[in-house]
Parts: sequence; C-alpha cells; structure tokens
Amino acid sequence: MRIAISNDHAGFPLKPLIVDAVARLGHDVIDVGTADATAVDFPLMTRRVTDLVTSGRADRGVLVCGTGVGAAIAANKVPGIRAAVIHDTHVARQGVEHDDVNVACLGAWIVGPRIAEDAVAAYLAARFSTDPDFRRRVEQLADMERAARAGRAGLGGGDAPGGTP
Repeated sequence: MRIAISNDHAGFPLKPLIVDAVARLGHDVIDVGTADATAVDFPLMTRRVTDLVTSGRADRGVLVCGTGVGAAIAANKVPGIRAAVIHDTHVARQGVEHDDVNVACLGAWIVGPRIAEDAVAAYLAARFSTDPDFRRRVEQLADMERAARAGRAGLGGGDAPGGTP
C-alpha cells in the first residue's frame, strides 16, 4: 500500500520511527510531514495527507501530533476521510475492520515508540469487514457527508431504529 504520513512539530519526534516502521512492513511511504520541530499548524499538515488519500494517490494515511486529537478533528472535516485516534492494536485493528478508518492519528505525547509501531502495524494489516452491518454503517456516514454538503440534516428519521432520530 501507499501510506501518506505527516506530522506537526509535536509529532516530529515520533514521525521518523513511524516512517521507518511502515517502510519495514513493505509499504511505500509518502512523507509529507515536517523535517524538524519548528512550529507548524496541524490542520495544514493534516490536509497534506487527506488530499493524498481522497485523490487515491495514497491508500491510507498516518498523522502524528501531540495527542492525535487535533489531527483527527481536522482530518474528519474532509469528505471521504474516516480518521481515528489509535493508541493500541485493538483500536487500530477494529477501527479499520468496523469503521473503514483510512487515516490513523497518533499522539506522540501519549504513546511510546513500541506501542506506536505495533498500533500502526495493526492498522495497516487490518481490512474492512464484509459484514453487512459494518458496510451499512459506513454508507450511513457517507450519507451524512452528502447531506451536510447539500445543507440538509444527516440521517432521516426512517433510518434510525424505531423511525426516530
């Protein structure tokens, strides 16, 4: 797979380790992150990855900031992106299998190098489930994005259990 990786200044210390780990796993790395710890705005660094993923030039993305939260918020503003903070192998794997996560966000202040490597490896090894329930829910997320772009509310009342939102 082609994996786009970016970071802000807080994520800079962990990013080289992630780049190396992804390359060792046999993936092509597209490093669009910072080259040092000079302050940079995380939304700008996030957009570098989301643009590559949504255009198909990268299969998945990895973002590294201080906590992972800011990067996840920024990434989830982009239609077609399903970003999640991953801090262990279970969350990393299940995020892909159940929710088709395509951008993993890590907090350099939160996870150590070994946990980060293991979580990224689990994220990259996971595949989206063929279970119809998971597929339906991810399609509902896409419906919410389309509705937001059209200026409508998310899911209609008929889509929720019992016919109410």
